[in-house]
Amino acid sequence: MFRMRPVVVGTLDSDPASFLGISVLLWPMILGGVGLFAAFQAYYWIGHRLGPRIYASRLGKKISEEKILKVENAVRKWGAFAVYACFWVPGLRHTLPWVAGVLRISYPWYVVAAALGCLTWVPVTYLGLYSVIWGWLKLAAQSPLLAALAAVAVVAAVIGFVRWRRRRAARREAERLAAV
Repeated sequence: MFRMRPVVVGTLDSDPASFLGISVLLWPMILGGVGLFAAFQAYYWIGHRLGPRIYASRLGKKISEEKILKVENAVRKWGAFAVYACFWVPGLRHTLPWVAGVLRISYPWYVVAAALGCLTWVPVTYLGLYSVIWGWLKLAAQSPLLAALAAVAVVAAVIGFVRWRRRRAARREAERLAAV
């Protein structure tokens, strides 16, 4: 007679697609969070070590002085909260930690803010991206034509957005130069 083996939730053998009791689907999120946290620590200490010289570096030259001053003012005003908030602002996520190191904000608070940022931003983006990818794959299984059209629409939207941002930046720069 067929007998089912009882499975106890939380044991290492409860899910065949797991490693150390954690689903293999979650490992990229965990490793990504740890990697991002490590990168934030490296950014802080490089900024701390180099100080204001970082602004004259190749990295500093890629970022305009106006943007660096805005980031500095945000860090001065908000401190560690600015570190947490930078996770949610594209472009700022990998700029603000350098500046926080240069300004030598409180490292214990920086670590707390970076950890909280990783613990909230990484799962939201990973699970959101995961949902979009699986949704698109489900659509592709049902209708390859619709999936292709959806992919083309997304690429067109991204291209349109990038062009719009570049035109807007060029227009602002022209207005700034005209005002001088």
